[in-house]
Amino acid sequence: MAEMEDSKAKSSSGSLFFNRSFTMNSMAAAESNSPKFHLLLNSPSSLNRAASISRFYNSFDSVKGKVKKLCNLFESAKSSSSLSNLASTKETSPKVVLRPSKSIAYSSSFSLSFNNSSIRLPGTEDRIVVYLTSLRGIRRTYEDCYAVKMIFRGFRVWVDERDISMDAAYKKELQSVLKEKTVSLPQVFIKGKYVGGADVIKSMFEVGELAKILDGFPRRQPGFVCQGCGDVRFVPCWNCSGSRKVFDEDEELPKKCLECNENGLIRCPDCCS
Repeated sequence: MAEMEDSKAKSSSGSLFFNRSFTMNSMAAAESNSPKFHLLLNSPSSLNRAASISRFYNSFDSVKGKVKKLCNLFESAKSSSSLSNLASTKETSPKVVLRPSKSIAYSSSFSLSFNNSSIRLPGTEDRIVVYLTSLRGIRRTYEDCYAVKMIFRGFRVWVDERDISMDAAYKKELQSVLKEKTVSLPQVFIKGKYVGGADVIKSMFEVGELAKILDGFPRRQPGFVCQGCGDVRFVPCWNCSGSRKVFDEDEELPKKCLECNENGLIRCPDCCS
């Protein structure tokens, strides 16, 4: 029993010695490390770095203030210059004098040329006649013919469209009326008087002169289309069915049809009579 008590006392004294040494070592380590920490905090390099950062932000703020001042100076100078320019323009600007537009002068010349036209198309004093082509061989010519046709259809007036591609006799007729061998298309006659081509009709339409000239013509129903020809103005010949040949029973020989043109067509009896 005495031996056991001695061993317990030794072990307890050993553990106390170990604990005491551990605490002493830890305290010494803390004491040894604490001056280093204080030195790091109070080192001149760290202080210089903080001071440099504060100086950088202070200089940046000062630069921003200078930029704002410069912007304000430029804006004030610009506003003052704009005000001076406005004042000078008000003082030096001449008075604007209104003059008659070019379209008004054109309209009067159109009416005079239309009334004094020496070129006449006999037998058409009650209608509008347009010589045109439906072929698209020359793009500009086709576009002009189509534009003139649409202008007249917008007024809903009936137009005697004479397509020279459908009947070559119309080309000869136009050449004899204008007394020229080469003629451009389209060509317009109103009430038997020669008006002009596409450029003249477009200009008259823009200035409102065409509406005045067409005021006395009767209007068609909106969307009206001829049931006989579909507004093509031609139908196949009823005598030869478009073949341009008929059989002569007396001579028992085929002969040329005298009622249709070179394409085997005749004018529509419903809309062109």
